[in-house]
Amino acid sequence: MAVVRIKRVDWLIGVTVLGSMLLVWLVLIGLDAMIQFVRQLGYIGRNGYTLSNAIFYIVVTIPRRMYEMFTFASLIGGLLGLGGLASTGELTALRAAGMSRLRIAVSAVGVVAVLIVGVVIMGETIGPWGDQQAQALQLRLRSGGNLGLTSSGLWARDGDRIINAKNSALRNAGDHSYVQLMDVRVFTLTPDGQQLSRFDQANTAEQVGKEWVLDHVRTTTLDDKGVYSTTSSSERWDSKLDPEVLQQSLVQPQYLAIRDLQHIIEYKKKNGENTRPYEIPLWSRITYPFNVLALVLCSMPFAFGALRSGGLGKRIFMGMILAISWYFVQKAIVSFGTVYGIPPLVANILPALLLATMGWYYFRKHA
Repeated sequence: MAVVRIKRVDWLIGVTVLGSMLLVWLVLIGLDAMIQFVRQLGYIGRNGYTLSNAIFYIVVTIPRRMYEMFTFASLIGGLLGLGGLASTGELTALRAAGMSRLRIAVSAVGVVAVLIVGVVIMGETIGPWGDQQAQALQLRLRSGGNLGLTSSGLWARDGDRIINAKNSALRNAGDHSYVQLMDVRVFTLTPDGQQLSRFDQANTAEQVGKEWVLDHVRTTTLDDKGVYSTTSSSERWDSKLDPEVLQQSLVQPQYLAIRDLQHIIEYKKKNGENTRPYEIPLWSRITYPFNVLALVLCSMPFAFGALRSGGLGKRIFMGMILAISWYFVQKAIVSFGTVYGIPPLVANILPALLLATMGWYYFRKHA
């Protein structure tokens, strides 16, 4: 009998929180998509950019926006849901029936825990794919069709050569920045474009001054007499690739999936390069579920106290204050960790641990 009563209570809390959360999620995504759409309208007419291109850009980036907005939707939706139950006296009735505050909070967080599984899967599959499609569209238009972005990396046409770079990164040198292409393959075709005449494989390609330089190059030449291979530590590369357009092809690390970030980190470790710019977003993605659940759990006490009285506006205001405060605190902790060399895992998991400690203390004092 007791088990049946618990399930009904979970259903009541879960449905209430779920409804509020989905509504908030929809509103936040809609507002963000509308702002971005207005921004895209300003690009129409440039480089052949059309209204259908703008709509395509918004549609394919919606999964990423859903991933980013889920934290705020869970926080505000949870407060709205439990705040609504508190304002109607249902939370008081549940407490009078012997249900602890922690038990009520766990029921609300349980809904978020179920949804977050799907959100994480979406953030690792459809989200990065959609961003890649949106960026490939803009890159193709800006380069006049000579550049493309696919799952196998950057592809470019440079005269009678076809270039593929598995990864790319923006480097800083003094007061200017430049693009570095990694794991580069250059296919040189015969003048009639029917056969491969040369194949170059290099660790990196960088623009030094006004020319490109290939690093650790293995060159294979094909002609009627046979196939010849040579290696060199560096080689000048006569390319007309536009660095400014290439910079626009770079995918921001926070938009990459975990598997892509791991691949880039392994590549950089192999070449003795700094991996921290990619380790921070990697651990941010891995710790994302724990941060969301800890944040929602620790926001629940407001539903028992400050939000017991007051209307919908007060609950939304409180939720937004918490969400914005959390956003800046988390960014500050991660930035602090970057400056002082704290391991990325610690810097990303520390906010969740602080929240979990605060939640444990509260629920221990107000069981």
